[in-house]
Amino acid sequence: MPTAIVTDSTADIPLEIAQELNIHIVPNILILDGKEYADGIDISRHEFYERLPYLQIPPTTATASSGTYNRLFEELIRLGFNQIISIHVSKRFSGVFNAVSVAAQPFGGRIHVIDSQQVTLGLGFQVCDAAEAAQSDAPLEVILNRIKGVRSRVRVFAMLDTLEFLHRSGRVSWARARIGNLLRVKPFIEVKDGQAKRIADVRTRRKGFERLLSLLKNLGPLEKLALLHSNAENEAEKLLEAYNTKLPSNPFIINVTTTIGTHVGPNGLGFAAVVKTL
Repeated sequence: MPTAIVTDSTADIPLEIAQELNIHIVPNILILDGKEYADGIDISRHEFYERLPYLQIPPTTATASSGTYNRLFEELIRLGFNQIISIHVSKRFSGVFNAVSVAAQPFGGRIHVIDSQQVTLGLGFQVCDAAEAAQSDAPLEVILNRIKGVRSRVRVFAMLDTLEFLHRSGRVSWARARIGNLLRVKPFIEVKDGQAKRIADVRTRRKGFERLLSLLKNLGPLEKLALLHSNAENEAEKLLEAYNTKLPSNPFIINVTTTIGTHVGPNGLGFAAVVKTL
């Protein structure tokens, strides 16, 4: 057991895949009506998105403590892992990277903390590839290079249903959110180089769906694919069905984690894809 793989819950890796690949996932924290919930454990995603539009006090999020990661690293080393690769959500979105970096300091270089520059399956696909390599006992440098390779080929796009929740999270001003909502604007976001970049707006969900489908098809052959949504599963399934190009094996349909949904709101729709090397 030379290398262990650790990530946080924003990776959106399905539980059965995490178990199969021996990926260790530390939940982030959702604070809802003054109560703390372990992301993905103490409250279902469906329930969270159902409640979200009606909450008088906006939910907030927090990272797991450095102590939590420190204890996990100690346990993994006790179990016989020689080194640990800990891959996390972009440090521009969260304090996770900093918390893990602090936790790694006492271990003398045995912990390698990676900023994925991504979120949801943009992160998760990097983690899964690293775990597959670790299971085959690949050397450290090979695993790190595979992570970089996936990161260079991953694409993440999303259409949000409203600007309201981005406003609450401090990502847009109230004036822009108010005007956008009055115009029923659906912002398009691309996650790239560690940032969420607003690349366009559409007026209707139908046009937004068509734009997502066009973006997906224009990527060319894919190695991996996940359709992402925040309680919009029917549309995610329709997007997968409409993508009538040859599918990569086992595409995911993921209701994104609550700590992402806090900032994007319900009824978001998008995808994460890894472009195939030609």
